[in-house]
Amino acid sequence: MSNETGTDKGQEVGGQGTTALRRDVLKAMTGATAVAAAALVGAAPEAEAQQPGKSSVRETKAERTKARYQPDAPDVQAFYRTNRY
Repeated sequence: MSNETGTDKGQEVGGQGTTALRRDVLKAMTGATAVAAAALVGAAPEAEAQQPGKSSVRETKAERTKARYQPDAPDVQAFYRTNRY
């Protein structure tokens, strides 16, 4: 079936379908995204590894050895109360 301009459904006057145009746009966007990602990776500064035992944040010996998990804390009790299996 033809429309008023004499072209088929999904076709443009130039003979190239809208699907082909959409693919071209998506290919261009994909290529631009890949170039941008490569540029970001190339511009990122190199990470430096921390030496064992040396942290950027100073902790006292008491803070390093204290118990971090406290089962009687209200938020822990609420978690297990609502997520019982």
